[in-house]
Amino acid sequence: MADEPETQEDKQADGEAGNDDAPKKSKKKLFIIIGAALVLLLLGGGAAYFFLFSSNNKEESILEQVKPAYFYDLEPITVNLSTVGSDEVKFLKILVSLELSDEEMVSVIEPRIAKVQDAFQVYLRELRPSDLEGSAGIFRLKEELRRRVNLAIHPARVESILFKEILVQ
Repeated sequence: MADEPETQEDKQADGEAGNDDAPKKSKKKLFIIIGAALVLLLLGGGAAYFFLFSSNNKEESILEQVKPAYFYDLEPITVNLSTVGSDEVKFLKILVSLELSDEEMVSVIEPRIAKVQDAFQVYLRELRPSDLEGSAGIFRLKEELRRRVNLAIHPARVESILFKEILVQ
């Protein structure tokens, strides 16, 4: 009987036995794919949670660290600029606001405003029109005025100088 060729029934019996392994393999593949998809979904959800909710906490902590600014407006200052060797007269008019760290600084600065205005007048009268050209010239002017106001009101301190108006004629 071992030499007899396999019949159709034998082949079908063998095929059915082989088909039993195929559904088991396809189920394993399906479970692996579903498991991988769940892992990716969880990782993506965790990353989304981290980026969405942790960034809000950082923004809130940054907003808590920001201190309110207080501003003190000076009177407008008008000076004639230095035009040595020229008959042309040029004027500078600026309107400045001082940025202070807190509102209590106003009471420290007000008694010394005459010193601040004097320091500004002396410096501004020495400027030439070419000193005010471009953004670099304005930046230098701002920094020099801040330095001079801080010297005049020491030990108090001004955080920044803000120009509300600059006019050169």
